[in-house]
Amino acid sequence: MVKKSLHNKKDFDEIIERISHLSEHSKRKWGKMNVAQMLCHCDLILQIALKKIELPKINFLFRAVGIFTKKEIQIFNNGIPHNMPSFQKVIVNFECDFEESKLCLVKTLNEYWEAYKKGNLAQDHALFGAMKEKDWGFLEYKHLNHHLKQFNV
Repeated sequence: MVKKSLHNKKDFDEIIERISHLSEHSKRKWGKMNVAQMLCHCDLILQIALKKIELPKINFLFRAVGIFTKKEIQIFNNGIPHNMPSFQKVIVNFECDFEESKLCLVKTLNEYWEAYKKGNLAQDHALFGAMKEKDWGFLEYKHLNHHLKQFNV
């Protein structure tokens, strides 16, 4: 079973290519966000790894569940469940401009690639605990893949 990673240039380029196939008329298969909101949400999630967004501390029990979930996703290479709850800071329930959101996400992806190459990604996540580079690459790919599949690309 191949584990894709945002740190593999081929997988990174695949994500960029899939984003290019989105249009403001792309329809979702599940969830509440429209395509522009999804792009903005994915941008915000990447900003956590870039240390631009700091998530609030959560209680020990939820963090333990998050660490277990991270390991489970890595071991079984399974997907992210539909309609999974998220931190308030990365919920996008406001109107977004499609073209601007798309450009911002691609820009942030390129910033992410540079930060990865320089070894400058966050070392901790409020929910998932300690994060190594391989954790970020795998989980960020999984998250982007999840939302691109949500919009049929």
